[in-house]
Amino acid sequence: MNSRVSNAISFQKPGNEQRLKATMRPRDRSPVMYQRWRNLLFLHWSIDPAVIQATLPKGLFVDTFKERAYLGVVPFFMERVRPRFCPPFPGMSDFLELNMRTYVLDEIGNPGVWFYSLDANQRLAVKIAQTFFSLPYVHAAMSARVERDNSIVLKSARKAQLPQVFHYKQLEALPGSKPGTLQFFLAERYLLFSHNKSRGTLSTGRVHHQPYPLFSAELRSYSTDLFGLNGFSAPETDPEHVMVSPGVEVEIFGLQST
Repeated sequence: MNSRVSNAISFQKPGNEQRLKATMRPRDRSPVMYQRWRNLLFLHWSIDPAVIQATLPKGLFVDTFKERAYLGVVPFFMERVRPRFCPPFPGMSDFLELNMRTYVLDEIGNPGVWFYSLDANQRLAVKIAQTFFSLPYVHAAMSARVERDNSIVLKSARKAQLPQVFHYKQLEALPGSKPGTLQFFLAERYLLFSHNKSRGTLSTGRVHHQPYPLFSAELRSYSTDLFGLNGFSAPETDPEHVMVSPGVEVEIFGLQST
């Protein structure tokens, strides 16, 4: 690990047992929302951990796999988004999302996700996420379609920008994610962190779902525009790790202050 990063981390990185424990459903809490995540594409590039650490708020530390950090771009379908005790709302509960993320640890080694941006085409969902969850959601014009060969074409464009286009197709099933593998490191994340800049506070949010069913993918087109939009240099190579998932049913738990 880069010395500038290792000097900043004053705790032991979590082992496989702690990482596996972080995937367990909370026993003492009830979900506040339900969602379905479908047709997910996971694109990942490795990056110098020091570059990631420089972007994180106080209290978060870059998580690494074999001394490399990762940036991910994930387009997918959000469906049946609803609060607990409420049915889905027609015209509001189904929308599209495109996020850029990395992987982090808190001060006691809990592994989670840090989002740089989350684009969505549902204005109310964007406003709620910004206001109540302090997440960096951005409204974008988005569309998606399933082609005759079952490939997915998803497009996203923020105001005055050309569309980002992702065209991908699910292929063969991958083995189940096992602790200690890169696939587990990238996919098995059930904790997210958010930062309220005005208050300077850090919060955590839990989600729970069955492990992703993961598949290899045929990647026909993709965009790296989110790198520049989030202050990173665009990668010079294709994604180093590509996988897709048909989706999971998700429980969302409320934010907690750290």
